[in-house]
Amino acid sequence: MMITGQQLINGLWVQGEAGQYQAVNPAAAAFIEPVMSYASKAQVHQAVAAAAAAAPVFAATSLQQRAEFLELCADEIMALGDALPERVALETGYPKARGEGERARTVNQLRLFASSIRSGEYLNIRIDTALPDRQPLPRPDIRYTNQPIGPVVVFGASNFPLAFSVAGGDTAAALAAGCPVIVKGHNSHPGTCELVAQALHKAVQKAGLPAGVFSLIMGAGREVGSELVVAPAVKAVGFTGSLAGGMALFQLANNRPEPIPVFAEMGSVNPVVLLPEALEQNAEGIAAGFVGSLTLGVGQFCVNPGVAVAIQNPALDRFCAAASAALAKVPAGVMLNEGIAAAYQKGTAHLSAQSGVELVGSGEAVGEKAGFCTQAKLFKVTAEAFLANPHLQEEVFGHVSVLVSCADQAQLLAVVRTLKGQLTGTLQATAAELATQAELISVLRQKVGRLVVNNFPTGVEVCDAMMHGGPFPAATDARFTSVGTASIARFVRPICFQNYPAELLPPELQNANPWGLPRLVNGVKTSAVVDA
Repeated sequence: MMITGQQLINGLWVQGEAGQYQAVNPAAAAFIEPVMSYASKAQVHQAVAAAAAAAPVFAATSLQQRAEFLELCADEIMALGDALPERVALETGYPKARGEGERARTVNQLRLFASSIRSGEYLNIRIDTALPDRQPLPRPDIRYTNQPIGPVVVFGASNFPLAFSVAGGDTAAALAAGCPVIVKGHNSHPGTCELVAQALHKAVQKAGLPAGVFSLIMGAGREVGSELVVAPAVKAVGFTGSLAGGMALFQLANNRPEPIPVFAEMGSVNPVVLLPEALEQNAEGIAAGFVGSLTLGVGQFCVNPGVAVAIQNPALDRFCAAASAALAKVPAGVMLNEGIAAAYQKGTAHLSAQSGVELVGSGEAVGEKAGFCTQAKLFKVTAEAFLANPHLQEEVFGHVSVLVSCADQAQLLAVVRTLKGQLTGTLQATAAELATQAELISVLRQKVGRLVVNNFPTGVEVCDAMMHGGPFPAATDARFTSVGTASIARFVRPICFQNYPAELLPPELQNANPWGLPRLVNGVKTSAVVDA
């Protein structure tokens, strides 16, 4: 497939009207062909209008039609062949194998959503039939289902050019719900964005869906993104990125005449609590796992372990020594773009300048490496210094972490209590320690979206049971996940039909249950026909 640098708007590939740019290979700091284009405000409005026109038609499709469309999307992405992971590697500095793995995750989650919506569980169908003879008042016929929220804008993420981008989790969930999607692609990997958009465009055509079901827009700065969020026809936003970016969109959306939800997954330091018995038994093994998690993908993961908390003792000294030795073998890594690399350098310099902070270990020096390379680092600070300095729990995106050394259990609890909302919290603990840590576990449960035991937070499984979100500032709404089939709940809203003509009800609410779905009928879960 050829990359053209164009925008996909209402089923047509068109040249952007607001200027040109080129992607940069972060491993070489060199421009990549071809020249890409930026969309104008007028083109943004065209994409939104197309999505609005497509919305009622797409919402009316059956679960089977939508499932088959998602499977077509997956098939067309795979049909791109090696061109896709090769472009991912060129635009991100990731190895080709990382692109292949992320492609597998992307197509598998599309297929998972297809399987999930066929079951109809997300519709949460509830039927309470009429009770005309009930005293003192009769009950009307009341039927409840979920319906698509409307056109959704998805912002592609820098660190996952496939799994959290054009056809990533937000897009898959919104399409599964029956919502047209306009993707604002990430400028760090525009060629990758276009290739995936070409695949989805083919799937739209093969499925016979309206062209406005999917569009791809590229834009400079915040202008295009802002224009998309404030467009009246847009009904929800999906975002994965920085706290500053997510909050800017959140505020825009809430200042609209009609506010809309922004489901933003933002900053998190993902604390790892190292309990004494676990360290005593396996300090070296835990250190190896911790460093592996910290440096995976050059630390450019939203669940990277940016803070570790432990009680000072000889076992913690062993952990530090092992972590330092492991870090020393980690090569300098290529970061996704110049801005991220510069922010990492600034953030680590800021950390090292804070009072009481000492360096535990570093990765290999950057040396003469080309491109946007940085060195992994692990710092250590006392609990007193950490509690006195809020800057020490600010996220630095990349392969850096701060180890907080506590005098005792009370101080450890105080540190955990002061942490803000997180995507994950991890406990390295023995079974006996877990049985006696009810207070610590209770505090962590209030802080995190996913509680990990004797594992590490990197590696987000795409499955029905996954929760990827958490209390603010990890996300704008702690009630929802952005990974797994439960994420579809962000892009539907409930509607209730009361005394509605039976022949006009949506198929899932009809007495005959033509789709054979599980439904809560008069308080009983059943797939049976409802007696008229």
